[in-house]
Formats: sequence, C-alpha cells, structure tokens
Amino acid sequence: MTTRRRRTGRTGRTGPLLRLLLAAVPVLALLLAGCADPDGDGAAGARAVPAPAAARSADAAPTPAGTLLVADFGSDTATFVDPARGAVGSVRVGTAPYAVAVGPDGRAWVSTAEGVAEIDTRARTLLRSIPYRSWAGPAGTGEYRGGGMGLALSPDGTRLYVGVNIPGGDGVLEVIDTAKGEVTGAAPIGRRPFDVDVSPDGREVYATGHDSFDVTVVAADGLATRRIQVAPYGTEGGLGSWLKPHYTAVRPGDGRLLLPFEGERLAVVDPATGRVAIEPMTADTHQHGVTIAPDGRLLVVGSGPITKDDRGPSLTVRNPDGSERIYPLGIPHENVALSVDGHTAYVTGGFTRDGSWDGVTLVDLDSGATHRVEAGHRPLGVAVL
Repeated sequence: MTTRRRRTGRTGRTGPLLRLLLAAVPVLALLLAGCADPDGDGAAGARAVPAPAAARSADAAPTPAGTLLVADFGSDTATFVDPARGAVGSVRVGTAPYAVAVGPDGRAWVSTAEGVAEIDTRARTLLRSIPYRSWAGPAGTGEYRGGGMGLALSPDGTRLYVGVNIPGGDGVLEVIDTAKGEVTGAAPIGRRPFDVDVSPDGREVYATGHDSFDVTVVAADGLATRRIQVAPYGTEGGLGSWLKPHYTAVRPGDGRLLLPFEGERLAVVDPATGRVAIEPMTADTHQHGVTIAPDGRLLVVGSGPITKDDRGPSLTVRNPDGSERIYPLGIPHENVALSVDGHTAYVTGGFTRDGSWDGVTLVDLDSGATHRVEAGHRPLGVAVL
C-alpha cells in the first residue's frame, strides 16, 4: 500500500509537533479498529482474519493440476506436493492442521486447532483464517487436541462444514459461509468428529463421532440432527476401545455410508432409516482413512495391528461386488486420495498416533508398485488439486 505524503506550508516541511501528531494517527486507528464491534454483539473476535501481506506473495509459477495438498498435523503448515518430486512449497495455516477440502474455484480449506484456513491453491497463498464460534480450549497439538477435525464442502461450494472437537465433551458441527468467511450456524454432534461428509444432493451432512460410536445426520437446512449408532463390535470399553468408527465414505448411487472396522467388518449405513448392515472385509488390520471412486471402489487405509494377531499396514481396494485387493504398505499411514484417472492412490504417512512419518506413498493400483516421496511434517489430510 502506498502512503501519500501530506504537505504543509510552501516549503513542503512539517514542524516537530505536527510530525508527532501524524505519527500517532495510524496507532490510534489500529486501537480503535481493535475495539470496534459493528454488530454490537461482542463477536468482533469471531470474524475472518485476512492473511498478512507477506503471506499473499505468489510463487513464480501457478500450481499445476494433479498437485497434492496435505495438512501437516505435526506442524502449522499445509504442503503442496508434486507426486513425482515431493514437496514444492507450503503455506502457514495454523496449529495442527487436520483435514483438507478443495473447491472447483481453486480455493482449499484446511481445519486446524485454531480455525479454518482458506488457501488460494493456484498462487499458494493464505487468503484468510476463520475462527470457530465454539470454544475448544487453547490451541494444542497431538491426537486429542481441540478444534477442527473433519470438514467437507457442500456440492455448490457455498457452505463449508467442519466438525469441531471439544475435549471432554460432544463435538459441534459449524457451518461456514464460504463467501463471507464466517460461521453462520452450528449443530451438536458426537465426540471427536474424525470425518464430515455431505450427501450428493447437499441436503444432509454426516459427522462421524469416533468416541461416541456414531454418525450424526444433520439437515443442511435448519440443522436438525439424528444420531445413528455404528458399533459392529458393541460399545464395551467406551473411550478406551479401539473398535470405533474413524472415517466414512458416501457410496455413489444409493448414498449409503460406508465405515470400515479393523479390516474385518464394513458397516453399511442407510442414513434415511438408520439401519446398519455388516459385510465382511479381509485386511485384518486397524483401519482409518477412506475415499471412494466414482465407479464405487472403496479405498481404505490400514494403519497396522492393535493386537499380536493382526496384520500390518495396508491399503484395501474394495470393489462394488465386495471383492478386495490388499496392498501392503510396511509402515503406518492415515488417509488416502485417488488420482483423477483412478490409477494411483496417495496415502499419507501422518497417522494420528505414534509411528507417523513425513511423506506420502504412491500406490499404482494396476501393478501394486509403491513409491514414497517426502512431504511436510506428519501429513494427515490430503486432496488432489
């Protein structure tokens, strides 16, 4: 921004007193702006914070299609990853980034412990940070930190839904107007909302409550809620149980919700009736992240064993007919995205528990060949640009 010089007198010089007064004007303006609350509701601190000018400087070249964007759960950045070369740049987004959602307009959204970061993916710059309405405690790190976890965009891109973890209590689904960059609504959901998904028609939102063994169905209009328990092993063990839901995929065609458990059972949930059907799975490993292809193939990340009888980390590709192919991964991973052509899976090494690593594994789904690239610090959420 260019500041015009104010001239005084015929010589263009200013006296000492006038110079002192002029120097105080910007400081006074900042103090007044910080105290302002235009709506009179005391919510000035809940407004989107534009990125500082330094964060807006664009890279020399636009980000090419096919680049990955990963959330660095072990840091405060989101990293751009060339699948062939590894990390090519990063943007500071806030403490402990968790999930990523990408819109067709070149903007991406990253949930963090502090708020939701909005990124211009073409220029690789932070546009603004949007604080949560719900208080989740001081911004922290680690598996149980408060703040944003799963998030998803509405089909038309006008709303962003983010599950906010409230340590020690039930979570909150917050609704963000993507044009205004502010929270416009909230609904109660289950504990530790690992994942948030939206129905194909945009009428419902599904929040997966890890510690409450449930999926909360939220009406997009009005935010009325219904809880569906999803516990194929039961709820014995409570908060200490390993046998909980993690991530959910919405099946194309019929809109059923698919939740894998332990490489042994797939819970198929009808969100309209609340009925849960169980189908067998074959990986026999603790399972976390999922994604689903347009042709109905379900990809599931196996993070590794929780008992001595379990198998190691893997990627399961489950066909619509129930047949599965298991790709061994060797080390823990957390989440997965699929290339546009459907032939390559990108599996993040972040992992919410110990054993994470700083990279992404590329899995060729035709040959089974794998290749690892370095990417960020404990990368968790991932999306293909």
